[in-house]
Amino acid sequence: MTHPQIMKALSGLMLGMFVAILSSTIVSNALPQIISDLGGTQSSYTWVVTAALLSMTAATPLWGKLSDLFSKKLLVQISLVIYVLGSVVAGLSQNTGTLIACRVVQGIGVGGLSALAQIVMAAMISPRERGRYSGYLGAVFAVATVGGPLLGGVITDTDWLGWRWCFYVGVPFAVIALIVLQRTLHLPVVRRDVKVDWLGAFLISGSVSLLLIWVTQAGDSYAWISWQTWAMTGGAVALGLLFVLVESRASDPIIPLRLFRNKTITLASAASLFVGIAMFSGTVFFSQFFQLARGESPKMSGILTIPMIVGLFVSSTLSGQVITKTGKWKAWIVCGGVLLTAGLGLLGTLRHDTPYWHIAIYMAVTGLGLGMMMQNLVLATQNQVAPEDLGAASSVVTFFRSLGGAVGVSALGAVMANRVTHYVQDGMAALGPKAAAMGHGGTAGGGIPDLDKLPAPVREVIESAYGHGVGDVFLYAAPFALLGLVLVVFIKEVALKSKPAAHAPAAALHEPSPAEAVAPGAAKAAGEAATEAATEEAAKKAARAASVKA
Repeated sequence: MTHPQIMKALSGLMLGMFVAILSSTIVSNALPQIISDLGGTQSSYTWVVTAALLSMTAATPLWGKLSDLFSKKLLVQISLVIYVLGSVVAGLSQNTGTLIACRVVQGIGVGGLSALAQIVMAAMISPRERGRYSGYLGAVFAVATVGGPLLGGVITDTDWLGWRWCFYVGVPFAVIALIVLQRTLHLPVVRRDVKVDWLGAFLISGSVSLLLIWVTQAGDSYAWISWQTWAMTGGAVALGLLFVLVESRASDPIIPLRLFRNKTITLASAASLFVGIAMFSGTVFFSQFFQLARGESPKMSGILTIPMIVGLFVSSTLSGQVITKTGKWKAWIVCGGVLLTAGLGLLGTLRHDTPYWHIAIYMAVTGLGLGMMMQNLVLATQNQVAPEDLGAASSVVTFFRSLGGAVGVSALGAVMANRVTHYVQDGMAALGPKAAAMGHGGTAGGGIPDLDKLPAPVREVIESAYGHGVGDVFLYAAPFALLGLVLVVFIKEVALKSKPAAHAPAAALHEPSPAEAVAPGAAKAAGEAATEAATEEAAKKAARAASVKA
C-alpha cells in the first residue's frame, strides 16, 4: 500500500482513537465539579477514573484475542458502539454509583479501540514503516489529550451546557468514525475454529478488581492490617494463580503464556506496567492540583497542562520518524525512561506556590519521556511475534499499561486522600481549636471542597494541602518509572523488519542451512524456485476446486 492508501485506511481508525482518548481526558478537569455536584468523596473521584481503566484493562486481552479470530473492522465498530452507549447513559447520571457503572461500559469500548488500533496497523504496515505511523497515532493521542481537558473545561464553565455534555460531545465523533471506517478500512478476514477463553477473562478481571478495591478502601474503611486485607489480597492472588493454571491448559488462551518465553515481550510488558502508572497519574492528578491547590477554573487547568502534551507530541512524532529511517528503537526507549524518571522526580517537589515556569519545565520533561516509551514498547513487541499472535502480543503490552494505570491511580489516589487529610488536620490545628473542629476543611470528612465557599484562612490551608499532596503522589510514582527504565535497559534490540506482518513468520522462523551459509546465491535461487513451484501447485488446486464447484 502507498502512503496515501495507508493514511486513507487509517483515517477512521485514528478518529476512533481520538474518541477513545477524548473520553478519558475530557472529564479530567470536570471531575472536581462532577464529584462535588453528585456529592462524592475523594474515593469516588478516584473510582470514576479507575473503573474505566479497570474495565479497559480486563477487556484489552479479550479484544486482542477476538481480533485474531474475527473481522478487525467489525470489532472496532462494535467497540465504538459500546463506547457511545456508555457515554450517553453516563451523561444522565444522578449519583456517583451510576457514573462509575457507566464508566465501566465506556472502558470496555475504549479498551477495544486502544488495542485494535495497534493491531490493525500491524496487519497493514511492516514493523520498519510502523514507527512513522505510530508517530501519527502519538500525534492524535497528543491532540486528544490536550484538546480533551480544554474542551471539558470550556463545557463545564459554560452555564447552558454543564459537565454532562462532557459525555455527550464524543458521540458525534464516534458516529463519524463508524461511517469512515466502513468506507475506508478493508482488511482480509481470517477465520479459525477456536474457542474464546471466557474463563480466563473472568479470572483476570476478578483478580485485578479485588486488588484495586483493597487498595482504594484500605486505611479508610478498614485498617491496612486487617482480615479484609488478608481476604482481598489472598483472593486476588488465588484468582491470579487460577488464571495462570487455566491459561496453561486452554486451547486458545486469552494471554498465551508461551509469549513470555520471549525476553523482549516479558520486559516490555513489565516496563509498560510502570509507564502506565506514570502516564495516568499525570493526567488524573494535575486537574486537582490546578483547581484545588491553585484555584484555577477547569478551562485554565487544561491550558496549564499544555507543556506536558507538547513534549509528548514532539517526542512521539520525532521518534517514530527516526525509527522508520534507522530501524533502531532501543535508544529512544532508554532515553524516554531517563526523562520520565527525572520529570516525575521534579514534579515531586510541587507545592501550591511553586512558580508555574518550574512546573511547565517539569511537565515538558515528563511528556518527552512518555512519548518516547509508550508506542515504541508496543512496536518492539510486535517485531518479535508471528502474525497469528499479533493481536494477543499487542494487547498484552497494552493490558499491562492499562493495569499499571488502574493500580497506580487507585493506589496513588488512596495515598493522596491520606496525605491531604493529614496536611489539612495539621493546617487547621495551626489556625486554632475552632478551625480544627471543622475537620477536613468543613467538607464532611473527605469530600471534594468548594474553594469559593471557604473562608480565606481555611482556603489557604486546603490549597496548601492539595499542593503538597499532589507533589507526594508524583514523588511516589518516580521510583516506578525508574524500575521501568531498568527493565528497558535489558531489552535486546532487534532491528525492525521491512516486511509486513503477514510475511514475518517465514523470515522470523527461517534458519539458514549449511548450504545457504556456504552458497547464499544458490540458496536464494532454490528458494525462488520452490516459491514458484508452490505458487503453481496452489494455482492448480484452485482450478480443480473451481471445476468441482461448477
